[in-house]
Amino acid sequence: MAKKYVLKRTREVAVHKAVDESHFRINYKEQLNAAQFEAASATDGAYLVIAGAGSGKTRTLVYRVARLTELGNDPSSILLLTFTRKAAKEMMDRATILLDNRCSKINGGTFHSFANITLRKYAKAVKLENGFTILDQGDSEDVINLIRGQLNLAQHKKRFPNKTTINKVISLSTNTGRTIENILEEEFPHFAEYLEKITDIHKIYTAYKHKNNLLDYDDLLLYLRAFLFEMSPATKSFLSAIKYVMVDEYQDTNKLQAEIIKGLTQLNNNIMVVGDDSQSIYSFRGANFKNIMEFPKLFADVKIITMEENYRSTQEILNFSNHIIEHAFEKYPKHLFTRKTGGELPGIISAANENMQSQFIVERILELREEGVPLNEIAILFRSSYHSFDLEIELNKANIPYMKFGGMKFIETAHVKDMLAFLRIASNPNDYVSWYRVLLLHEGIGPKRAQLIMDAIATNQISIKGEPESAVTKKYGDNIFNLFSLLHEIHTKNNLPADKAELVYKYYEPLFIEKYDDYNKRKKDLDIFMNISQNYKSLESFLSDMALEPPRDSVIEIDGTDKEREYLTLSTIHSAKGLEWHSVFILHAIDGFFPSSQSFEKLETLEEERRLMYVASTRAKQNLYICYPTHIFDRHNGMTFSKPSRFIEDVTEELADQWLLEG
Repeated sequence: MAKKYVLKRTREVAVHKAVDESHFRINYKEQLNAAQFEAASATDGAYLVIAGAGSGKTRTLVYRVARLTELGNDPSSILLLTFTRKAAKEMMDRATILLDNRCSKINGGTFHSFANITLRKYAKAVKLENGFTILDQGDSEDVINLIRGQLNLAQHKKRFPNKTTINKVISLSTNTGRTIENILEEEFPHFAEYLEKITDIHKIYTAYKHKNNLLDYDDLLLYLRAFLFEMSPATKSFLSAIKYVMVDEYQDTNKLQAEIIKGLTQLNNNIMVVGDDSQSIYSFRGANFKNIMEFPKLFADVKIITMEENYRSTQEILNFSNHIIEHAFEKYPKHLFTRKTGGELPGIISAANENMQSQFIVERILELREEGVPLNEIAILFRSSYHSFDLEIELNKANIPYMKFGGMKFIETAHVKDMLAFLRIASNPNDYVSWYRVLLLHEGIGPKRAQLIMDAIATNQISIKGEPESAVTKKYGDNIFNLFSLLHEIHTKNNLPADKAELVYKYYEPLFIEKYDDYNKRKKDLDIFMNISQNYKSLESFLSDMALEPPRDSVIEIDGTDKEREYLTLSTIHSAKGLEWHSVFILHAIDGFFPSSQSFEKLETLEEERRLMYVASTRAKQNLYICYPTHIFDRHNGMTFSKPSRFIEDVTEELADQWLLEG
């Protein structure tokens, strides 16, 4: 029987010893607050750092990289995973400036870039050829489209999902661990009947990639996970070289990424994840809120460090934000505070209607500008891209330059462009750009036939000015006759723009449903389009107001000098995360809009809406305005009362000032 020999000395090394701070080149205690220092000086073991909004998360990670390096660790044994290449580079650059060039040699990058480097190095171990090719999203969609075509799916009487939709379903399934069936039921119920066909496409797509030595983005993570858990000699060699794993924005990880993190720490259990459960807002991309909540169950003896001192906002803004998140159903307790003084209470502004809300924001922006706040320091945030459409028109009238992020500008959305094209033809029958767009919407009309029809219009062989019965001959077919009937009616009838838009809507709706797989999501945009048309007496003024210039052009147009190239930010809240402004306006804080009506069915989705409101309010440094219209125009029910967002309805006068606008 073999003798046992216990290595006592090795065990003793693992005991934590007090570190002499005087040995460090950087005075960590002096340059960090107590919570930041605790996180930066944590070494062996598992740590969850709950970093509240504006609490210096990046600074803390930078100092920890420097400190681990100062402790004598090989920089290449430190792995820092982020969600963007820019974030990883910024942290490594800052650590290098803080300490020295050793910090530039740490392993830093995104999950996908790290997976790519690892798989190329250990290609044989994962049964890949070293020279595998990576498919980007467009490539993946094209391969799927090829398979879709080979299966003759276009012969279905009902519309089959397009390549983008199929790719999204497959990718969501891979990243979340949910079945394709579940994703179809939850997010694309109108395609649920095609489960078997989409599953077939997935199988053929997987086989095609394998045969041709191709990997898509998701495969990079799948192969990496498999490599980490097979524990081959190659895996053990790889893992033994990684001593410390750090993960930024952990609340944004999906199921697959969480499993990879677990796999990376199997030999050296030194893991620190940093994030904020209250800022978990990307479930639509597959991010899993449960990852951060259940982290203490994944690892042994997890130490939780909470960073609550905020360096961005006034205490008044933080009190409001704390109030919103206090009501969260599931959270890590934290209470943001600041040493900043001189703040004002946030304002909750109730406007009679959407247009008055827009007018208030424009006036307040001009006042802030006069008070010396640059436009670059002001942002208007919204739950969904269409919430800003009315405001965009008012900003253009006031010559206030802006850039819009997250979602598209109103007239850049394809379905709104379609609607406008009909009305533009009615206003100007020689608008051939609009003619081409409208003609191609119709089945059986391709580019060649559209050109022939436009030639006939140009030579007055057919026209929308005359009665369709005499203006359009039978050779053009029913769909062209019906189109000309519509255009003749809206061209010749002297009715309001809203009435003309209603006629277009009824005609366009079946074409719209046919054209867009996600028509159920896009439909709200068309309703907003109809609502805006109610504000106009003439079609010409409606169309000219809707013809918004691209934001970059409008900045140059107002003043070409460099010093005047400032612009207001319009952004969805999802695109604003991680950013900050002096003054922030939150739009449409009414139930059904924010939180969105789609979130009412599940507690999880409603809670994510609450976190969105928290993220929006914590973007503000000095001024915060939460706006809502008390009446909303609904084209089916006319003007209806709206209810303030449930997230602000119980806010007391100690937390916010209530503003009532007077016209």
